[in-house]
Amino acid sequence: MSTPSNTSTTRRDTAGQGTAGAPGGYTVGAPLTDTAAPDGPLETRWERRRLAARLINPANRRRLPVIVVGTGLAGASAAATLAELGHPVLSFCYQDSPRRAHSIAAQGGINAAKNYRGDGDSVRRLFLDTVKGGDFRSRESNVHRLAEVSTQIIDQCVAQGVPFARDYGGLLDTRSFGGAQVSRTFYARGQTGQQLLLGAYQAMSRQVAAGRVVTHPRTEMLDLVVHEGRARGVVVRDLVTGEVRTHLAEAVVLATGGYGNVYHLSTNARGCNATAIWRAHRRGALFANPCFTQIHPTCIPVSGEHQSKLTLMSESLRNDGRVWVPLRKGDTRAPGDIPEAERDYYLERMYPSFGNLVPRDIASRAAKRVCDEGRGVGPGGLGVYLDFAGAIARLGRRAVEEKYGNLFEMYQRITGEDPYRVPMRIYPAIHYTMGGLWVDYDLQSTIPGLFVIGEANFSDHGANRLGASALMQGLADGYFVLPTTLTHYLAAGPFEPVAADAPAVVEAEAAVRARLERLLGNDGSRSAESFHRELGRLLWDACGMERDEAGLRAALERIPELREEFWRDVRVPGSGEALNQALEKAGRVADFLELAELMCLDALHRAESCGGHFRVESQSEDGEALRHDEYFSYVAAWEFTGVGAPPVLHREALAYETVTPSRRSYA
Repeated sequence: MSTPSNTSTTRRDTAGQGTAGAPGGYTVGAPLTDTAAPDGPLETRWERRRLAARLINPANRRRLPVIVVGTGLAGASAAATLAELGHPVLSFCYQDSPRRAHSIAAQGGINAAKNYRGDGDSVRRLFLDTVKGGDFRSRESNVHRLAEVSTQIIDQCVAQGVPFARDYGGLLDTRSFGGAQVSRTFYARGQTGQQLLLGAYQAMSRQVAAGRVVTHPRTEMLDLVVHEGRARGVVVRDLVTGEVRTHLAEAVVLATGGYGNVYHLSTNARGCNATAIWRAHRRGALFANPCFTQIHPTCIPVSGEHQSKLTLMSESLRNDGRVWVPLRKGDTRAPGDIPEAERDYYLERMYPSFGNLVPRDIASRAAKRVCDEGRGVGPGGLGVYLDFAGAIARLGRRAVEEKYGNLFEMYQRITGEDPYRVPMRIYPAIHYTMGGLWVDYDLQSTIPGLFVIGEANFSDHGANRLGASALMQGLADGYFVLPTTLTHYLAAGPFEPVAADAPAVVEAEAAVRARLERLLGNDGSRSAESFHRELGRLLWDACGMERDEAGLRAALERIPELREEFWRDVRVPGSGEALNQALEKAGRVADFLELAELMCLDALHRAESCGGHFRVESQSEDGEALRHDEYFSYVAAWEFTGVGAPPVLHREALAYETVTPSRRSYA
């Protein structure tokens, strides 16, 4: 791990960024280096790191407690594995049960380079597909480790009893996902996340029964305790009683997911938020690549202002479903009345090698393009068809039901349309976030003792995530990577005990209480939800599927104004001494209003297109993303300097020793 210097200089460059103090302004600090990553052959780096890690006597582990915040795939697997090693684990989640974490909503599958199909897959090919899919904005070391560990994850989950789909002979089945020409995605119908989470949950429950894991559901982390330069605890609020208290440990692990709900409408559960990672950022953890957000191409389109979230239709549907729109602009005929000759299967036309299984960012922009041309379908013309007529004719309805039945049922319940008879209507929506807290190869942030895993960190996907890789990363981090690297860190301890009245504890608790009191004492007229909705629309327009300099600068003017309006005019009914979901919401929106500004600043400063970050000014003649490797081949890690103050940019250069960055082609 390397902690950057605070020495900084004012920046103005040819990309159009402003100076410190102006909208879009920032300063540049010392370069950032990941000193935890081994050098030498890429294929042996993880093995050498494992063998070089320090170990802890089993008897001593019992005296080294660890806090894990979040109980999704990353958090549950980490808590179970750390407890299995002997560490006392305090587990926190805001849901009423750990098994309600948002990982349960993942549908399509989990990648692993097992090559059971014999179609040419390998660790090397998964590594190459992931680096290319991320548009050459990820670390080689992290991605190769992820590809290596993927093979162990499937064995682990099968041993837990996860009911993966099997073929007629009883062997594990796989299917294809975007960005790959091999079939490497293991699945459990459209319920893969649910089944994997139940596997991790039962492993954690075993440790709860053994007394090594203590769970704290309905509890939200509101601040990080940093004592003498190390993360040593969290300040939390009991969401039922309103009690604010501090829990201390030798290290803290954040596994709290992504920040897609900053856009208000996303595929994330309503409760998903950025508070844990944002409060850690305010305490000194650098935030990396916040503008790298993923637009998922297969979501049920927006239907009106009444919606509070969007619903994902698994990318796995693109295995058998064909995406199309009418050839003719303004064609409002029913899909069954449009003959084959008058349909444009545009992904198959534009990308013949990958067809409907191009990566998510490319499929999303293509859908937007045909809708912008006036060929979209459904209300407002913001939709394209995902048609299973050919698959049903080829395979039979029963075979399609076996693969996708629960997804078809979900679509029919939401839309009132039967996808066995008429094509689904889909449109891109915010889904996953590749940005997050900066971590080194050991998954440790710039605050010693603060480890960040799963979607909460930035480490593995670059500018775009391939489908079915989120579950892979979460379980890789929790089951296989963190237990080695966190043990190495703890072996340097035990550290000095932290007293309950230590200045760092008192200050963090006081800050949390003051913030809650300010929200409750504000005599405003608007709900937090109304501010969230306004922020989401602003962010989607300026920093969504397309970004340009003018829109980003306008957003950077408006967001601080909206934040001031929030603190002046938000109204939070009720008290802080009981269950108060309006108070929970207001705190999360306050954090979104700060995070959104950093997202737009990061998008403005990165004057190139890569993956999910598409700057209109930087595109090829055929409308594809155009990178500028000579200027932007780095991780942008931002240092917090105060609300509204210009942050400090620290660059971690990306060195490609094994692959040569090139223009992505899926044609």
